[in-house]
Amino acid sequence: MVFKRFIEIGRVAYIAHGKDAGKLCVVVDIVDQARVLVDGPCSGVMRQAVNMKRLHLTKFVLKIPHSVRTKIVRKAWEKDEITKKWQDTTWAKKIVIKEKRAQLTDFDRFKLMKAKQARGRIIRTQYNKMKKEAAKAK
Repeated sequence: MVFKRFIEIGRVAYIAHGKDAGKLCVVVDIVDQARVLVDGPCSGVMRQAVNMKRLHLTKFVLKIPHSVRTKIVRKAWEKDEITKKWQDTTWAKKIVIKEKRAQLTDFDRFKLMKAKQARGRIIRTQYNKMKKEAAKAK
């Protein structure tokens, strides 16, 4: 099967754009073919109807019935430790790295470039030494 993540009640989603961009939410109910009711009590997302085009679905699903109250969503979220699981994913780690890089100044970018060049130089010299030793051994 091509698709593994579907819009369903309890699906945890990442809000890609809008005023709550970068936050996680849970699909609580399906309004129509284009919108869903989401709630994110532990991430600061108020209960609201959101267009599905703004959501990126994660692999996490909470076991909740449809249209439950925020209190029950919070309990399920904390029980499944969604925040911790999310922070351990490579997706979240890439977002953090992207945010850090966006905060770099020109001088920070220059220092990073020089550090990468130095690392490459060290790797290259060690590789060439090993290559010469392997050629002598033959």
